Amino acid sequence: MNNKIVTRFPPSPTGPLHIGNARTALFNYLFAKHGNGKFIVRIEDTDKARSKKEYEENMLENLEWLGLARDGELWRQSERGEVYKNYLRKLIDEGKAYISEEIEEESDSPKTSGTWNREVIRFKNTNRAIVFDDLVRGTVEFDTTELGDFIIARNLEEPLYHLAVVIDDFEAGISHVIRGEDHISNTPRQILLQEALGFSRPLYAHLPLILDNDRAKLSKRKHGESVSLDYYRQKGYLPQALLNYLALLGWNPGSDKEIFTLDELVSEFDIAKVQKAGAIFDEKKLAWINKEHIKLLPEEEKRNLLLETIKDEPYLSLPPKLEANKIPWKKISYEETVRLLEGAKEIIATDGDLMVYAEKEGKGNVLWPVRYALTGAEASPDPFTILEILGKKESLLRLDRAIDILKQ
Repeated sequence: MNNKIVTRFPPSPTGPLHIGNARTALFNYLFAKHGNGKFIVRIEDTDKARSKKEYEENMLENLEWLGLARDGELWRQSERGEVYKNYLRKLIDEGKAYISEEIEEESDSPKTSGTWNREVIRFKNTNRAIVFDDLVRGTVEFDTTELGDFIIARNLEEPLYHLAVVIDDFEAGISHVIRGEDHISNTPRQILLQEALGFSRPLYAHLPLILDNDRAKLSKRKHGESVSLDYYRQKGYLPQALLNYLALLGWNPGSDKEIFTLDELVSEFDIAKVQKAGAIFDEKKLAWINKEHIKLLPEEEKRNLLLETIKDEPYLSLPPKLEANKIPWKKISYEETVRLLEGAKEIIATDGDLMVYAEKEGKGNVLWPVRYALTGAEASPDPFTILEILGKKESLLRLDRAIDILKQ
């Protein structure tokens, strides 16, 4: 095996990039970079019927947004037909694969009913046990007898997944195959092909599945768009927060630290600390991590991010409609709220410290009516942020309106 670490992320462009894909890409990236190795991206588009260019573009754009830069040129299986054909001929010539005439069963469809013959290429299975050491799961053993002589190509022009993967991994010098545990059953077939072709065997690491709160695997069929990376991008999550959270799905740094930059993840990542048990996806935890990363942003970047988040809120351009009973905090009277708002107004007008005033009078007593007076919304950014966005003049006018409403 090549001593240099080379990993790969090989998505099939049959749908948008999802959370599981992104976590796999991240772990491959972290492992490679931690070992000063290479991270390769390969598009596995041998399934011509389902592969779409827009999905490939979605995946590549999302990887770029996450900051997971690939090393070297992009690999596409659709561009490597001649390479696969040469290896197929080699296997057939050496008696390790053969062309098989298959009889298709009768179909229920009236258009395709009846039987017909077709030729496929099958691998001649040696029917023996395959043992490999998994970096996550330990020693794994399979009896390959039950696999039979499995199909590796529809014909010389159309290789199937297992053959193409094995050839690509060898030619790219892949040292470690890091993927989800749902791929573990693919490993014995691929090892058999590696041995038949005289290829070295990479090391394997099969990652725990990402689960929902019911411990069911996250899937588009059950969870819809909430499994796609685009869903979380559109909700305003930062790429660095998503990376941070995904890293903690199945990996433990061995400390209480939970907030990591990408560079820190690269520095601390150890595949020996990847767990076997499934990792539960919790959006509340993701939201907390996102807030922590927002705190790390420069002030101007924070402000721009917030403006982008609330850019469609009507209170940014027009004074809000206020309901008198919603202005006071909890059981505070109208009269007391007027006093508190007038005090806040004076402090804002003279550039005083509103927080000091709020701590003296009670944070909720002051900050709730100020924020509601500015936005007319029961949920919005904090009043200090809104004051800065609206400016002193507009903010004072809105506080006056709230006071007038309470006095009526």
